[in-house]
Amino acid sequence: MPLTDPQDIAKLLGETRTIALVGISDRPDRPSYGVMRVLQDHGYRVLPVNPQIAGEHVHGEFVWDRLSDIGVSIDMVDIFRRSDAAGDAVDDAIAAGAKSVWMQIGVINEAAAARAEAAGLKVVMDRCPAIEIPRLNLPRIAAD
Repeated sequence: MPLTDPQDIAKLLGETRTIALVGISDRPDRPSYGVMRVLQDHGYRVLPVNPQIAGEHVHGEFVWDRLSDIGVSIDMVDIFRRSDAAGDAVDDAIAAGAKSVWMQIGVINEAAAARAEAAGLKVVMDRCPAIEIPRLNLPRIAAD
């Protein structure tokens, strides 16, 4: 069952340090671009993933082709993909050893959420961390 309780979401965000953002755009008018900046400003390390702009940089971070290329521990995979494409990102998150997946507002894939939970990942669906952080009044993430 995806997390919906504010305390559970706050705990997940508090335990998260590194976020892979799947579906990043290099266009400032796209939601993923703004959300990445909000997450970085809050203290998270955000690793952008998008095969169409792999090798470029967004907000100072190298854009990866796929999750499996990143090579560092990933706490959360934030998914900016259509609902029908979110399953592939969830499967990649499971394979990469991520601890959680977060499907953005409008991204709903019950089957993918069930696969993630069965693999031991926490799941948030149809929400945005850039909205939840201020709503829950979460403190900035301290540098490790």
